[in-house]
Amino acid sequence: MKLRVLGCSGAIAKDCRTTSFLVDTDVLIDAGTGVGDLTLEEMRGIDHVFLTHSHLDHIAALPLMVDAIAGQRTAPIHVYALAGTLQALRTHVFNNVIWPDFSRIPSAAAPFIRFHEIDVGTVVQVGSKSIEALPAVHTVPACGYAVSAGGPYWVFTGDTERNPAFWRRIQALDVAMLVIETAFSNREQDLARRSLHLSPATLAGELACLDPQRQVPVYITHTKPSETVLIMAEIEQFDRSASQPGAHDIRWLEAGQEFEI
Repeated sequence: MKLRVLGCSGAIAKDCRTTSFLVDTDVLIDAGTGVGDLTLEEMRGIDHVFLTHSHLDHIAALPLMVDAIAGQRTAPIHVYALAGTLQALRTHVFNNVIWPDFSRIPSAAAPFIRFHEIDVGTVVQVGSKSIEALPAVHTVPACGYAVSAGGPYWVFTGDTERNPAFWRRIQALDVAMLVIETAFSNREQDLARRSLHLSPATLAGELACLDPQRQVPVYITHTKPSETVLIMAEIEQFDRSASQPGAHDIRWLEAGQEFEI
């Protein structure tokens, strides 16, 4: 299974693209602005889109991508998300005001996109890939995802604050790579708490839930561009002072990176 990081920033700026991951050639996890770096041919190959939640930085490119390629496809794009996320898309995006309702165009019987409601715990099989919706704690209905092609899992928290249910679930999985958000620095930790994001201080508590014997690579995503350097410095500081130095293999995720899992 190949994973390509299209975007992993918490906001836009030069060379900063918001959350989106391409799994192999046919599955998109979130549809932030990073999707815009794909060629038309690459976009045409995407048959399935899994959304973590309805916030703009995670869905911004979806309506534009569908518009760019729908007429060149012979089958609809399948969009999977929680009920609250799909309701937000129908009400606020694909509503014939902000954007055409591609779930009914060119016809309700043969639309450009089909929405599929999932719940936390739902597992969707896409070819050889198994994609499970994981719990998340955010200001809107939200989830993360665990993706496997028969081997170890790539795990993405989505946008979340402290999340005991998430850690209970992934303890049962063979995790090859964990992507976890840390949107704000410690100086903004009150804002992080109110917006249900992590800061390095709360990240430390979350990573304490990982079994140090498992040595799972941890990649930090969703940092605000103006705070990335500070956030990573604060993460390095707490990890260095942990009771088991080196227990965590923490790295910064960057757009353009590719992984084979």
